[in-house]
Amino acid sequence: MIPTPDLSHLTTADYEHVYKPAEDTFILLDALEQDADELRETKPLVCLEIGSGSGCVSSFVGAILGHSCLYLSTDINPHAASCTLRTARQNKTAVDPIVASLAGPVRTRLHRSIDLLIFNPPYVPTFDEEAYGAQSTAGIAGAWAGGRDGMQVTDALLDDLDNLLSPTGLFYLVAVKQNDVPGIRSRMEQESGFRSEVVLQRRAGREHLFVVRFTR
Repeated sequence: MIPTPDLSHLTTADYEHVYKPAEDTFILLDALEQDADELRETKPLVCLEIGSGSGCVSSFVGAILGHSCLYLSTDINPHAASCTLRTARQNKTAVDPIVASLAGPVRTRLHRSIDLLIFNPPYVPTFDEEAYGAQSTAGIAGAWAGGRDGMQVTDALLDDLDNLLSPTGLFYLVAVKQNDVPGIRSRMEQESGFRSEVVLQRRAGREHLFVVRFTR
C-alpha cells in the first residue's frame, strides 16, 4: 500500500486558501494506486496535474513513479502553487508548479507529449456567474464551483485533450454523477476517438464520485 503523502506541514491558515484533500482526492489516489503497475509499465516521461491544490496527488504520483518522470502542475491559485511545492519537498518529490489556468503555458511546448494527465476539476454544479467569478478571483472557490452541470472548466480541458495527451498517454478525470459521466465518455469517443473506462466509483455523502481513465 502506498502511503498518503505527508501533509503535516500545511496549516489551518493554508486551508483557508487551498482545498483540503477530501473524498474526491482520496478516490483519485485509490484509482492511481490501483493502476500503479500499469503506470510504471508505460514509463511516462511527463506528468501534468491540473489544479494541484495542496500537492497531495502529484506527490502521490511521485511515490508511484519515482524520479524518472518530469512532474509539472498548474493551478490558478498562487497559494496552491506554494502548497504544492512545499508538499513535494516534504515528500521528497520534485514537482514544478505553475500559476496558470489548465495547461496554459505548457500547451504549445508539450503538444501531444503529456504521458500522464490528471485533473480533479471544480465539478460542483453552480450558476455560471459563480464559476466565472471563482476562476477570475483565483481563490479557493475555483476548486469546486463548476458552473452549469459542473462542467464549465472540465469542458475546456476536454476540448484541448487531443492537443495534450501523448500517443500512449493516460488521462485521469474525477467527476460526479451530475456531470453526466456516460455523456462525457460518449462525446469524447465520438468527437475525438478517445476510449475511456470508469476505473473507480463510490458514494461519499450525497456525492457519487467517479474516476474516468481516457486513452487514445
